[in-house]
Amino acid sequence: MGYVTPQGMVDRFGRNELTQLTDTNNTGDVDTSALQKAIDDATAFIDSHLSRYTLPLSPVPAVLTRYCGDIARYYLYDDAVTDAVQARYKDAEAFLAAVAKGTRALGVDAAGVPPAATNAAQMVGGGRVFARSDDY
Repeated sequence: MGYVTPQGMVDRFGRNELTQLTDTNNTGDVDTSALQKAIDDATAFIDSHLSRYTLPLSPVPAVLTRYCGDIARYYLYDDAVTDAVQARYKDAEAFLAAVAKGTRALGVDAAGVPPAATNAAQMVGGGRVFARSDDY
């Protein structure tokens, strides 16, 4: 199971770009098998950094959906990668390296469960400092 779907890639990057990157048979549309292979490769790359988590993660953290798309797109560009695509790949790679080191978190515990909201900000009043009264 990948962290992004082929439709998610189309929604994120557009049908035209993905057609240009995958349509080697000149059908005029996205080659879903080539797209799925890039997604599978990106998922395997991500999973290699998540050894401290129980895989597959459910639910999938949104940050992994984004980074999986960026990595898969980078793989599709092959030798003609643009600076913007490469920068997004390097950002994903740096994030995953930090997750592997334990300096960044996915927002889920090792079993893939989001943490309880016990660390939310709370406001506590200390009483009134000023009060309205008729005694001016």
